[in-house]
Amino acid sequence: MMETTESAVPIKELPPKEQWRAILGELELQLPRPTFETWLKPTEGLRSDDRNFVVEVPTPFYVEWLERRIYQTIQRTVERLMGAPLEVSFQVRPDALAPAPTGPEDDAWLQGLQVAPIPHAPQSTRYNFKTFVVGPSNSLAYNASRAVVDSMGMAYNPLFIYSGVGLGKTHLLNAIADACFWKGYTVIYLTCEQFTNEFIGAIRNGTTEDFRDRYRQAHALLIDDVQFLGGKDQTQEAFFHIFNELHGSRRQIVLTSDRPPKSLGLLEDRLRSRFEGGLTVDIQIPDLETRMAILDFKARDLEIFMDDRLLEMIAKRVQHNVRELEGVLTRLVAYVKWQNPGVLGAGVTREVAARVLDDLAATSPRDQVDPQRIIQEVARHFRVTLPELLGKGRTKKVALARQVAMYLLHTDLEMAMSATDVGRLLGGRDHSTVIHGAGKISAEINEDSRLRQDVLTIKEAIFSVPNPAT
Repeated sequence: MMETTESAVPIKELPPKEQWRAILGELELQLPRPTFETWLKPTEGLRSDDRNFVVEVPTPFYVEWLERRIYQTIQRTVERLMGAPLEVSFQVRPDALAPAPTGPEDDAWLQGLQVAPIPHAPQSTRYNFKTFVVGPSNSLAYNASRAVVDSMGMAYNPLFIYSGVGLGKTHLLNAIADACFWKGYTVIYLTCEQFTNEFIGAIRNGTTEDFRDRYRQAHALLIDDVQFLGGKDQTQEAFFHIFNELHGSRRQIVLTSDRPPKSLGLLEDRLRSRFEGGLTVDIQIPDLETRMAILDFKARDLEIFMDDRLLEMIAKRVQHNVRELEGVLTRLVAYVKWQNPGVLGAGVTREVAARVLDDLAATSPRDQVDPQRIIQEVARHFRVTLPELLGKGRTKKVALARQVAMYLLHTDLEMAMSATDVGRLLGGRDHSTVIHGAGKISAEINEDSRLRQDVLTIKEAIFSVPNPAT
């Protein structure tokens, strides 16, 4: 979070740059982080007097966006902090109107295209290639993303990245946008929802041609969560024509989704076909070593030290996604800094980590789950019957399902069920059989991405419907 100016001097007596920094500190608390990071953080206070406050912005597009979207919020904040009714205006940085630099010399299709850069609107400047931790689960998506930046419109076009929630596809999209932006390419990056809203606004205002013209100027179009195009016929029609124009001009298109193109059932066949015409890559659940590397990277960035044993302890307990790992780390950092105010580089002990993890487990719904529902969901996922799961059969499919049920009941969901109790639920099996079965899954889940995905799918099914035990 940006710090507000600490001074005994009244804000009106500070230089305009310092005045604006104090105002930004207030605006950061009022606005969503993506909005603040993208549209306000690159701005500077230029000058102020008794009637006006002038803010410098990078490009003309900033002026349009700020005036249309959040002007009232900015003006109210300026007037409150400055203690006077002021007119806020935006002035474009002098060098912003120069022609946008082109890419590599052999990209002849870029020559002569002179437009002011369009902001790439990343969620956060922290999300770039340098801060993306690469492992076996995401290396293909990472390398493909780097390739499209190096060979715009030539390597993989479109590039389609899909994964579950919190695994890094939006991070990669931001990284592509960031790298393209710094190479001088004109980039449009937005969510599918934002694209839809802009299109609806263009229809309402009779400016659909202007809407399309803006996209035609982009060297790269990046759309997040493209699955939300499904069912929106007019928006799909507009996107279809924009896609064709950009693709035909060898402009780069990158799309993300929560599923592959062939699974986007509400999407028109002609769009699905175009999405499949480039490279489709997925991001899997990170394995144990990658989760440890992610934790270590983010902990160092926060100036918190954690040894390998501690990293492994947390990574084994938090398996779902990167976002969940970040959440646990945030809790740990907050706890450590609360215990050691003002101390940088403080260490996290195993005792502190265990306490935070136990607190998270205590507040989660997992210990309230009916054990019978877990067994039912496991059977449903592996397509075996309950009599088969509880019986004596030892086919490969039945044995795997049974061991996953043991793992969930005895180990992963932390339901405080003893191996003896689990064995009794699963057809009267011996406690040593349960310990062996749960241990086998626990060991393999960090090596086998298919098994890891099976377990996570079952857990999502368990927590996605009303729980009869509550």
